[in-house]
Amino acid sequence: MGRWVWAPTVSGPLAGHATGFERWLRTRGFSGSAVSQRIWQFDHLSRWLDREGLRLDQLTPARQERFLAARRAAGYRTWVSARSLRVPLAYLREVVPMPVPVPNGPLEPLLEDYRRYLRCERGLAPSTRRDYEHVARLFLAERERNSGLGLERLSAADVSVFLARECPRRSIASAQQLVTGLRALLRYLHLAGVIVLPLRWAVPAVADRRGLSLPRGLEPAAVVKLLTSCDRRSLTGRRDYAILLLLARLGLRAGEVAAIRLEDLDWRGGELLVRGKGNRHERLPLPVDVGTALVAYLRWRPRSDCRAVFLCVRAPLGPVSAGVVSQIVRAACTRAGLERVGAHRLRHTTATGMLRAGSSLPEIAQVLRHQRLDTTAQYSRVDRQALRALARPWPGSAR
Repeated sequence: MGRWVWAPTVSGPLAGHATGFERWLRTRGFSGSAVSQRIWQFDHLSRWLDREGLRLDQLTPARQERFLAARRAAGYRTWVSARSLRVPLAYLREVVPMPVPVPNGPLEPLLEDYRRYLRCERGLAPSTRRDYEHVARLFLAERERNSGLGLERLSAADVSVFLARECPRRSIASAQQLVTGLRALLRYLHLAGVIVLPLRWAVPAVADRRGLSLPRGLEPAAVVKLLTSCDRRSLTGRRDYAILLLLARLGLRAGEVAAIRLEDLDWRGGELLVRGKGNRHERLPLPVDVGTALVAYLRWRPRSDCRAVFLCVRAPLGPVSAGVVSQIVRAACTRAGLERVGAHRLRHTTATGMLRAGSSLPEIAQVLRHQRLDTTAQYSRVDRQALRALARPWPGSAR
């Protein structure tokens, strides 16, 4: 006797999209039972739209919340949060124009033009544009709430008050990111003729305290513990092991690991194309142990149309982000019983290890792809044995 499989059907305005939604789910790694549950959720949403007399293009964020509230009122305990709608809405946005909130006031059109300026005029990377827009929204939205946008009245004092309040709440790196984003916004406002004075000069620099502490890398024994903490009998363990090796052996940034695509691996030439900061593409030799780890992972990698090398292991399948790469490092630290550190600590580990092995600063700069040698020079202070020969004796310490 054959095995019975529950196959939900969809009625209502979304019925015509059910087949495509099912196919979309399967291509993103959802199991058969998960597909059935998602189709069941899709049917509930479709029948609710039918009862409310709504079309799909009328499913605004407010009405999405009404649908979830109706499920909670009916006694359902699953699929009742806004997060639960992300999967069906992601599919529907690909096939049907979905409503977006109508911007109120002058702020949204201004931010839209600012985004266009950052993309077309400045040519900035998407991640940098998002950071700059976040700072712009923080500064402009507060001004709009307090006194109306009124940018023609913007003064250096307004800029100083904003920075005096925001900077003490932040770390040094975050404060530097804030002032950089604010300068970019003020530059745009002046070029666009919104403000008369070039107020970017009213934004002071944040003291760079990087020279007050040494770059901290991990000891070789700690790196071994991180690597051995990965269970390489599983897909997740093979992926995490390959990522940790790329970080520790090649000194890649978390975003560079996440950006690696299948076509970036030149197996015949033994090279890896690194998509670095500022849209710079550079090739690095692919060490044998790193290549072996990548092959072991790729043999188990889920089938997907996505060209990213490293994928999430849970549906919906998609490329890992820089944040996920850092989470992988922190999770490995926990498994290994080490202090939790981020992915960048392994980049420092690569540099300090090369220095102790006798590599020169230009060689380290080439591997880490630093544009300025003084960025690499901070590692020269790590080799304390070499620095002792340069240190002058303290007056009066020797007779």
